[in-house]
Amino acid sequence: MDPSDPLRARTITLVGLMGSGKSSVGKRLAQALDLPFRDADEEVEKAAGRSIPEIFEQLGEPAFRDGERRVIARLLEGPPIVLATGGGAFMNAETRDLIKA
Repeated sequence: MDPSDPLRARTITLVGLMGSGKSSVGKRLAQALDLPFRDADEEVEKAAGRSIPEIFEQLGEPAFRDGERRVIARLLEGPPIVLATGGGAFMNAETRDLIKA
């Protein structure tokens, strides 16, 4: 793959409903473009040191969405990757604006 390829110049973010195949497609796309793949849900769990169900139960959805937004912002600021977001991430206006930018 040509390193000057515009598809590799910036992060490709996949959005969609839970279970729609963002991670499956994202892994294949990342491999085809020779880019790293990141799953936002997995990155949120790493950052929080707990599972998403635990975050919801212990902290509530607003805290989860805030953490999700911060993790996605961090990932978008880094070098180009293929990023699969969580099923509800794009519903948050701030997260949506980050992704659109």
